[in-house]
Parts: sequence; structure tokens; C-alpha cells
Amino acid sequence: MTRPAAASGHSHPIRSDDVRHGIAHELGVAIVSGRLMPGTALLSEERYSTENGVSRGAYREALRILAAKGLIQNRLKSTTLVNERSKWSMLDLDVLGWMFEEGPSRAFVDSIFELRSIVEPSAAGLAAMRRTERELARMGHALEEMERYGLRDSRGRAADQTFHLAILTATRNEPLMTLSTSIAAAVEWTTRFARDDHKSDRDPMPDHHAVFAALAAGDAGSARRAMGMLIDNALFDASITA
Repeated sequence: MTRPAAASGHSHPIRSDDVRHGIAHELGVAIVSGRLMPGTALLSEERYSTENGVSRGAYREALRILAAKGLIQNRLKSTTLVNERSKWSMLDLDVLGWMFEEGPSRAFVDSIFELRSIVEPSAAGLAAMRRTERELARMGHALEEMERYGLRDSRGRAADQTFHLAILTATRNEPLMTLSTSIAAAVEWTTRFARDDHKSDRDPMPDHHAVFAALAAGDAGSARRAMGMLIDNALFDASITA
């Protein structure tokens, strides 16, 4: 990893945060993609610094970021090894992003949809009973934005995230709400995967409107079923070969 050259005529110092996060991103993607396999020893601070032209401190901080996400561990004599997948924080926002950045395995995509199928239908049922009118209005506005921009546009995907996040928030279940950011990120990445990588053209709006109608009616059973159907159809979209 080399430092980017400054733009001609202007010298802007590279922030240490940018450097360490750049290193963490580079190594994180290499780990989750399998280019750095579990058990692989990472370069020492001295060697990495020399070979890549960055400070030892930046590399050290990057390794701390990766360790906090469960991707690596320190062993005796300062050796840093890549962890087994079972120790990775799979729902960490960066780790999720890195997994999809390199093209996730079919098994990983299926596992994300399994997680959504376990969590989101039950959340929709709770939200139908507990949501406020203000939260319902927020969901409705998100659907309008999705209609306006579509799911191939980042603004449409952001609105989709807002819709699902609002449902999780409306459950009033604090432990469940701690998963909300990760679930919303999973929604965004699986949607991008289906729309961009697998070129799905199916209109997802009827499924979302069915969920919204059940939430508006306060019908928990219908909300659970509608959300389950939404996720099943989204999985089908992600299964279409380009």
C-alpha cells in the first residue's frame, strides 16, 4: 500500500485516520476474500512499514481495528495471525461491506437472508402493534423515496434502509434494536447485490406496500407474513444469474 500522491500544485497532509483505515480496509478485504487465509501470519510492523511507506503506528492502529472485529489475533512474540471465520464479527458494518465488496459466496448470501428471515418478520409483527403515527409516516415517506429513485440508485437504497430500520425501531425491543444498524446494512448490501450484480428487474414495491399496509392496520399476523414474503422474493432476486 503506497501513499497517494498529492494533487499538483497543492500539498495536503494525509490524515493518520485515513491511513490506518486504508490499511484496515486493504487487509480486511484480503482476509474476508480468502487471499489471507486463517492462520496466516501478517507482516511485522517494521516490515510492513518499510515495504509500504507508512508509519508503524498507523499499521499498529489498523491491526487494532481488525482485532476488534475478530479478524486477527496476537500470539506470542508479537506474531499476528488471521482468525478462523467463526471468530469474525460478521455483522460488523465494515466486515459486511468487505464481504460484499469482493463478491460474497452463495453460502454467505443465503446465511444473511436466513438471518433476515429470522429477525424481520417477527420485528414487523411487533412493530404493527407498537408503532406510532410518526413512525408510520416515516415509513411511508421512505416508500415514496424508493418509488422516486428505485433500488439501483443509492438514494433509493438508502430509503429502503430507512424503511427497514424504522420497523426495527418501532418494535420498542431494546436488544433487538441493537441489531438495527447491522440489519439495515444487510438490507442495503443484499439489495445492491441483487440489483447490480444479478440484474434483477422485479418490482419490489408491492411487497413493501403490503408490509406497510399491515403495519398501518395494526395487523401483526399480516405484517409477519408480508415481511416473510418480501424477504423470500428478495432472496429469489439475489439468486438470479446475470
